[in-house]
Amino acid sequence: QVQLVESGGGWGRAGGSRRLSCTASGRTFSSDAMGWFRQAPGKEREFVASISWSGTSTYYADSDQYRFTISRNIAKNTVYLQMNSLKPEDPAVYYCAAGPPGRPKYWGQGTQVTVSS
Repeated sequence: QVQLVESGGGWGRAGGSRRLSCTASGRTFSSDAMGWFRQAPGKEREFVASISWSGTSTYYADSDQYRFTISRNIAKNTVYLQMNSLKPEDPAVYYCAAGPPGRPKYWGQGTQVTVSS
């Protein structure tokens, strides 16, 4: 059974940082892209960042590319999202995803990020 388990959510202060982690199990993800999406209350789920299976290509939403960094450890089947300079608009449930590039197939249960001013 494929599982993606996120961790690292919680409270962060505006201007501060948090690092999210997502560990995948149940299959080999070495050929899949992995990424992060988020969904704020009352809004649709939106793309945040993704990384290719090799880790050499990364993609970001325009609003996040200078504050967030995505990375992955292939051997550990883990992807990370380093979030810096947290903003009041960042609070959301952050979801990890994995699958063919551009077509997420597997999803985590989500982890809540809250930002205090």
